[in-house]
This record gives sequence, C-alpha cells and structure tokens, in this order.
Amino acid sequence: MTDTDTDADARVAELALRLDAAQTACADTPSIEGEGPLDVDTAYAVQDELVRLRTARGERIVGVKLGFTSKAKMAQMGVSDVIVGRLTDAMAVPDGGATDLARYIHPKVEPEVAYRLGADVDLDDPEADIVAAVDAIAPALEIIDSRYRDFRFTYADVVADNTSASGFAVGEWVPVRAAADLAVTLRVGDERVDGSTAAILGDPEQALHALLDMCRRRRIPLKAGYVVLAGAATAALPLGEAEARCTVDGLGSVSLKGVRQ
Repeated sequence: MTDTDTDADARVAELALRLDAAQTACADTPSIEGEGPLDVDTAYAVQDELVRLRTARGERIVGVKLGFTSKAKMAQMGVSDVIVGRLTDAMAVPDGGATDLARYIHPKVEPEVAYRLGADVDLDDPEADIVAAVDAIAPALEIIDSRYRDFRFTYADVVADNTSASGFAVGEWVPVRAAADLAVTLRVGDERVDGSTAAILGDPEQALHALLDMCRRRRIPLKAGYVVLAGAATAALPLGEAEARCTVDGLGSVSLKGVRQ
C-alpha cells in the first residue's frame, strides 16, 4: 500500500466518522466538498464506511434507496446518474407509527413507491432481471435528513451521507402491478402536495433498472427480502409534530407521525 493509498483511506475513515457523529448527535456539519474536492468514488467509499459503522453497532441492512430519480433534480445537480443509499432496520417506522423528532436534525418526508425483492439479484449475471426478482409493491414514506448545514450539499456530499437516508415506513404489500403514472398525494399536517409516479424516471420500474446498474458499479448487494425505495414522487415536505400520509392511487396509503418525546 502506498502513502497515497494510506492517506486516502484515512480521509475516508475521518469523513465517515464525522458524518456518523453528526447523525448520532443530531448536529449538522458543513459540506465536505466545501472544504476540498471529493470525487464520487471516494464519496461511495465514505458511504460504505458509514454503513459499516452502523452495522458494527448492531444495525442490519434491510434495503436500498434511490435518489435523484427526478429528471428536474438531475438537471439541478448537473448529473445524469441516480444515487444509491442503504436502509437499516433502525430506520424503519411501522405504518401508522410514531418517530421521535429528536432523532433528526431537519427532517423532511417524501412519498415513494417501494418494491420488495423476493430473490437475490446476481450482480455478476448480465442476464439478471431485477424486475422478475420483485415479489410485491407498496406505497412508502421516506424521511430524509441531510446531515449538512441548511440542507446544502453537492452530489458527492449527499452520496457520502448515505443519500440523506434517515427513516422509512412501508404500507401494505400487494402483488406486483404496473405503477406508471399513478396519482400521488402527500399530506403533512395541513400541508399537501400532489404528484405522480411518472416523476420517478417516467415509471418506477425504470428506477429498478437504474438501481441494478448502480449496484453493479458500486458492488452494493441486492438480497431477497430487501425493501427498495424507488424515489420521490413529489417534492419533500418538512416533518414536524404532525401526521404524514402518502396515498398512491391503486396501491393504498401509508402514514407515520412526528412526535417529541
């Protein structure tokens, strides 16, 4: 190992510890890239180490999530790729359950379509069909909570921060069905925003193909039982002491409540 490799590994470890401390202490931190260049490969290495720290504390990986599945968001960030993060069991909120707002810095909630993998997907099989591996679909809510100050981050920043993944709730699983252009409503307290699943790469199924491509490149496993959050169908709303509810036409609804304990 060269001195350059050692320095790179040390930087990855330092950045992961910094982001982990921000998450566990619920205290924001300045942009990483604002302090010096951060390439995407290094950002994913930081994410890997960040997830390793969480699993070392006993958390279990239960799924993956996609970000930047909105073409408008891609254009805003000047990128053409989706991003991938990991979900752990500590992030799960039961449908209709409560989540303590003290766990977050500045949480927001997004309406999503969730898929469940019924079989492992072999990343090394060029013929692997991720759509065929899906055995159920459901409405979902994702809580995003960037650890960066004022929710300001670069593309590499958010990749390193495990794509702002902080919490999720999944509604009732139903048999797989087409989910293109379904009406979506997100309500948080008195606020409401309407949209469509077409905002997710035109069709959430396309997000599955994009996920497989990214997981092949980044060597992120796709295992049976994993929850896949395909991406946001509308803009996010701030999560406060109120009920958040996502309704997806033809799929049903899911809710959670922000509380202060």
